[in-house]
Amino acid sequence: MEAGRSGRQWILVWCAALLFLAGSLLPAAVVRAATPDPSAQLRPFIDKVTRIISDARDRQDPNCNLCQRIIDVARERFDFREISKRVLGRQWRKLSREQQDEFVQLFTTLLQYAYVGNIQEYSGQKIEFRKQRIKGRRAEVQTVLVDQEKTIPVSYIMILKGDQWLVYDVVVEGVSLVRNYMEQFRQILRKEKYDGLVQKLRDKIKTLEQQRREQFARKDSDG
Repeated sequence: MEAGRSGRQWILVWCAALLFLAGSLLPAAVVRAATPDPSAQLRPFIDKVTRIISDARDRQDPNCNLCQRIIDVARERFDFREISKRVLGRQWRKLSREQQDEFVQLFTTLLQYAYVGNIQEYSGQKIEFRKQRIKGRRAEVQTVLVDQEKTIPVSYIMILKGDQWLVYDVVVEGVSLVRNYMEQFRQILRKEKYDGLVQKLRDKIKTLEQQRREQFARKDSDG
C-alpha cells in the first residue's frame, strides 16, 4: 500500500495544495455568474494555512499535531468522503453507514501520515494556475507545481455540492490519487476481502506513525 511512483511529488503537492487553494483559484471574469466563485470561497484559507505551515516548531513534532491541524483545514475544501467512496468503487455500496464512516476516518488518517506527515519536505514551492474547465457540477483546475526549477503538472478535480466546490481527486503528472489507491485496494479486496483491507490500513497507519517517531528520535540523537 504505497504512495505511488512519485512519492515526494505527492507530498509536495499535498503541502502546496493547501496554499494554492487559499489563493485566487479562478479569475473572477472566467466564472459564470450562476456558478459559485471558488476564489471567493477559498480566499479565507490563505491566512489560516500560511500560519500553520510556516510554524517551524510544529514541523518538528513527532506526534504530528500539525498534520491534524492541516487535515482539519483541508476538510473545509477536500471532500474526503467522496474521495473514500471513489477509491473503494463498488465495495462502498456494500458497506453499512458505520463501516463507511470508519473507512473515511482510516483513509483520511492514512493520507495524513503518508503525505501531510512529511510536511518538512515543503520549502516554499509554488503552484501556478494555468487554466480551468467547468462542466455542470464538475470542474478541473490545471496548475503546475514549481519545484527546484522543475515544473510538475497538477490538476485538481472538483465537484459542486450545494454552493461549495470541493476537491475529490488530485492528478499529478497524469497519475490520479484516487485511481492509484483504487487499483491497490481492488487487489487487496480481491484476495483478502474488506476486513483484510481495513486491517492493512490500520497496520500501515501504525507503521507510518512508528516511522515518524523513529525519524525524529534519530534527529534528536544526532543533534
